[in-house]
Amino acid sequence: MNLFLQYTGCFITMLLCLGCREQTSMLPNNQNALTERITQIAAIKVNNQDSDSLKGVWTRLLKNPIVQRDTLLATKVYYQLARLYGMQGQDSAKIYIERALELIEPTTGNLKEKALVYNGIGNIRGLESRTHEESYYYNKAAAIVISDSTVNLSPEAKSAILLSAAQSNQMAFQLDLAEKMNRAAIPLCDSLPKGHINHQRVLVQMINVLNDQKEPADSIASYLQKLEALHRLYPDRYNIGFLYESKVNYFEQSAETDSLLHYQLMKSDLDESDYHAGLANATDINNLFVDYCNVAATYILLEKPSRTNEFLTKAKQLNEKHKGVISTQNEVLYQKDLAALYKLQGKKDAAIDLLLKTSALERSIYQRENIQAIAEMNTLYQLQAKDRSIRTLNESMKINQLQLQQNRLWLAVSILGVVSLSATVLFLYYSFRQRRTRQEKEKVLLQQQLLRTQMEPHFIFNTLSAVQSFIRFDQKDNAIKYLNRFGRLLRSSLALSREALVPLSEEIETLENYLSLQQMRFDHAFIYHIEQLQDEDLSAVMLPPMLIQPYVENAILHGIDLIKGAGTIAVRFQLEGDVLQVTITDSGKIEASPTDGTHRSLSGTINRERIHLLGKKANITTTSIEGGGTLISLRIPVVYG
Repeated sequence: MNLFLQYTGCFITMLLCLGCREQTSMLPNNQNALTERITQIAAIKVNNQDSDSLKGVWTRLLKNPIVQRDTLLATKVYYQLARLYGMQGQDSAKIYIERALELIEPTTGNLKEKALVYNGIGNIRGLESRTHEESYYYNKAAAIVISDSTVNLSPEAKSAILLSAAQSNQMAFQLDLAEKMNRAAIPLCDSLPKGHINHQRVLVQMINVLNDQKEPADSIASYLQKLEALHRLYPDRYNIGFLYESKVNYFEQSAETDSLLHYQLMKSDLDESDYHAGLANATDINNLFVDYCNVAATYILLEKPSRTNEFLTKAKQLNEKHKGVISTQNEVLYQKDLAALYKLQGKKDAAIDLLLKTSALERSIYQRENIQAIAEMNTLYQLQAKDRSIRTLNESMKINQLQLQQNRLWLAVSILGVVSLSATVLFLYYSFRQRRTRQEKEKVLLQQQLLRTQMEPHFIFNTLSAVQSFIRFDQKDNAIKYLNRFGRLLRSSLALSREALVPLSEEIETLENYLSLQQMRFDHAFIYHIEQLQDEDLSAVMLPPMLIQPYVENAILHGIDLIKGAGTIAVRFQLEGDVLQVTITDSGKIEASPTDGTHRSLSGTINRERIHLLGKKANITTTSIEGGGTLISLRIPVVYG
């Protein structure tokens, strides 16, 4: 049987090779000429006069049947159309670049086109302020440039891709990654023609990243010297404001306050001149607002309240004149400087009140950014799922096209292959059923052990989710404190999980640690009480581990209003002979959300099965308390050690 299948497979493979050779020979004779033409048109430098005519050329190419059949050629045409519309600031750029992404993403290879399309998508997502998606696509493009030096892209294109990814990573506080990509871009920028904008951009971005990383001034000095030399050689080609900004970063790290103030004032004067000349857009207005705030902060260091107030007043007037233009993050910067001014003036109460308002504003920013991040990550997941679907669809289409081009012999061999495949499937199905029968027998024997071990990953996952929240909101101290407590809890839980029975004292200690962690996770939205047994040796009372914690967790999540706070969890232990009576009471939610009762917690299901296996003395009851809240009563058989 196996020998027959091997010969059949070899025969089918030979026919597939012949079919592929026949398909290749059927390619149009003028496809190479069309590819060369597309390459030549793509190399044309675009200006405002010929952009419309070029769009017409690319639109006609898009209708060409050869282009429509060829994924790579179609991607190139869509990309060039997106590039032209993007240079004119038209929304059609998004449609064309997303179509190019749909075509090129499922293919193998084609790294040059993928890098360009990823970078283009990153540009579009940046304009839409979808920062996480922007960073995702920029990094995909940069990864191609860094990992494969043979990609047929010009140094200018490679440096632009790396610099865009570096800037995006810096805005996302991925500073190590931003530094890596800036350093990778330096030799590429050095090879560009003299006076190219990227000569300045890579130095400015490198200085900004080093400043954000709080690196010493000496590490910035060499890049600043190169930037100064660049501006001396080409004073009219580069924006002097970037040199002032870089000097500000340098003197900020060297703690030379007078020089820092000098260049901050020069930069603010320059941005102010552009603003009054009517050249400023929303970004420029925000930059000028930050200039005022930075100058005010330096005057605070110099203890000059009158000068501080002068620039904060300018910032306030600018904000009032352009309502809704100044970003919320910049308003936070202004309020912190104003609070520092109040403190310098001796207005401590006003400073404290303003700092409290600023803290509330920062929390709202973090919450909004968190919601946006979740939405963008969900979008990325859907895009990836869509890519997989498109890839599968394309493969199916190729198979169908290949089948239509084959002759009668191929049809006969296909039938033979189907018969052989059916025989193989039947054989595999029979083998699978035999193996499944053995596995079912083994499953019955292992069920008892699995029920308990299934609880451990659930417990660890639910506890670790809080760490992500602390890190996302930059609460480092809370995160470290939380991890220390969780480490102790995890060690004790892992130690207990090895035993079939554990002392009640250790189970209560683990439960206290868990409640403390949850209380910290939900910002003390509830208080808890544990009423232990009196006049009993708790270390002598033995019970199965991790039976109580899931119900306490359920009480916290579903019985406490975590948003409004002021909830209560009470756990009470009582011995009745060889049965431990445990009651868990929550204070309930003021406005409970309706439920249809169809949701069943995995941990609750596992625990009910564990309790069922403990025998007739074990049971669980749930009672609603009049006035709000729920009481859960557990009866657990115990033994005395």
